[in-house]
Amino acid sequence: MAFLQGLDSHIVIVGCGISGIGAAQKLLNQGFHNVRILEATGRCGGRIRTGRIGSKTVEIGANWIHGPCQDNPVFRLACRYDLLDAASTSEENQAVDVGGHPPYVSNWFSSSGRRLDPELTEPAAALFQSLLLECQDFHASGGEPAPSVGAYVKARAPGLAAAEWRDDGGAARDLGLATMSALLKLECSISGTPSMDDVGLGAFGAYKTLPGLDCTFPAGYEGLISCMMRELPEDIVSYNMPVKCVHWNGSVQRPGPCGRAFPVWVECENGDAIPADHVILTVPLGYLKKHQKTLLSPPLPLKKMHCIERMGFGTNNKIFLEFEQPFWDPDCEAIHFVWEDESALVDVVPDVERFWMKKLACFTVLKPAERYGHLLCGWISGHESEHMESLSEAEVEKSVTQVIRRFTGNPTISPKRIMRSQWYHDPYTCGSYSYLATGCSGFDIDTLAEPLPLKGSRTKPLQVLFAGEATHGSFFSTVHGALLSGWREGDRIISHYSPSSFSVSVSSKL
Repeated sequence: MAFLQGLDSHIVIVGCGISGIGAAQKLLNQGFHNVRILEATGRCGGRIRTGRIGSKTVEIGANWIHGPCQDNPVFRLACRYDLLDAASTSEENQAVDVGGHPPYVSNWFSSSGRRLDPELTEPAAALFQSLLLECQDFHASGGEPAPSVGAYVKARAPGLAAAEWRDDGGAARDLGLATMSALLKLECSISGTPSMDDVGLGAFGAYKTLPGLDCTFPAGYEGLISCMMRELPEDIVSYNMPVKCVHWNGSVQRPGPCGRAFPVWVECENGDAIPADHVILTVPLGYLKKHQKTLLSPPLPLKKMHCIERMGFGTNNKIFLEFEQPFWDPDCEAIHFVWEDESALVDVVPDVERFWMKKLACFTVLKPAERYGHLLCGWISGHESEHMESLSEAEVEKSVTQVIRRFTGNPTISPKRIMRSQWYHDPYTCGSYSYLATGCSGFDIDTLAEPLPLKGSRTKPLQVLFAGEATHGSFFSTVHGALLSGWREGDRIISHYSPSSFSVSVSSKL
């Protein structure tokens, strides 16, 4: 009887990204019929966003399925909807385990305008990768010999480089260290942080990778969202409905439908007030950081506020460049630029306004060429990335073209098209994705994910629930982490009314 009564519960989901869509699917599949999604923008998908540069389809937001294997729910859905090519779904591809760092075929260029020899870049990359593995091990072994990943790498790298290039008089050693600086910047983009000095060393290994060589959606990531949305009722989403405040714990006393009292009222910017028994907040951590003092009334408990403040949320942007002809090798998958004056291992630019382009970590080559032509995607993170957003597209094109010409030694190279993302200035994301900052641990993720009211309260439970990639303890920053968190909160509500159903869900592999 309790479960049947629960099916009449009014559930509001804030945010129509993959986390919110996943939560809605869970609830509707169990028979809950008063489910509504409020989306601040005019589109669904959140940080999954596909765009076009010329006639080419590109990903403005989420790029890959990280770890495409049967343990990855995004991969399973993509296979079910037949959205991937044969190579991505092959058993061979699913079996590859690269630890989150695909072995790209790379071209390396230096700031003096020359190609760098693999005899130098490959040992430098191997040393850097070994340091990252050491950093990951501290999560399991305990102890923290340095406060951050950046501090640890910067302390260890010079000694390793001196041993690797001990017979050359120092020139190769310095260039090897500058190569590691380029990889440190790339790791900033991967981790979504302004600097690896901001990423906690002991927490670095909390992120777990899945087997499988990262793959993309040939027709765009938004195809996954479209397929998922087709399984929901057409009128379930209210678009262009930003939420102003979630009033919980009976802080608003007014009758709802049929005169019933509701513990939660969702106040929208347009003045609408929507009653709910349960609200699932799926907004990005960046938005929570900016609005945590006003988004809920009563305010968030202090321990939640503090964990939101401690956790990291950074900006990682893309700059797409299309060329008439490639300046890279036919088999090249990634292009790295090494600034020869950065042998001291740096991943931030002192003068952001003048030299923001020095943070450009890497360009990936979009493949296959038959689909994309000659198209590069540049990666830039941190405050340099945020400054880039404030520039005009013409200014960005000019600066990036100058860098490419300098490093290749070819003064005639010019892109025919350019496009960039601007996630920091998006008012409903305020950045890209989360990371575990210094002084932060998995306990902060658990605290962020804990529903309101907190345990021990005598008021109605599960009034406000929290989902989104930042609330997943192992897969934060990923699409599959976001999806799993939405499923988790849907299951949490289901189990509240029918505990046996939840025990089945949590006993599965994911």
